[in-house]
Amino acid sequence: QVQLDESGGGLVQPGGSLRLSCVAAGSIFSIDTMGWYRQAPGKQRELVATITRRGSTKYADSVKGRFTISRDNAKNTVYLKMNSLKPEDTDVYYCNSALVANTGGSWGQGTHVTVSS
Repeated sequence: QVQLDESGGGLVQPGGSLRLSCVAAGSIFSIDTMGWYRQAPGKQRELVATITRRGSTKYADSVKGRFTISRDNAKNTVYLKMNSLKPEDTDVYYCNSALVANTGGSWGQGTHVTVSS
């Protein structure tokens, strides 16, 4: 299993933007579906968005129209562009293979996003 390193989080005001990056220490070309997930302390992990190797995407209703997931297989990187951020977007964001995520696999450290004025 490849190691995934999330980055790009930080503190932003409501309405601001961030771009999260997930860099794999290895190729992600063979991974069909990659996803971004988020989790607040004491709450269950939530699926934010997924993208297949061919570029098909799905989004949680809460982020549709605001977030965009993309992947660059040549750079072994998955991105999450986050626009019009809201306080309720405050979470730790993780990336993972959808297969690993859905079968109880391991997770990395994530990157913190805080949306506050």
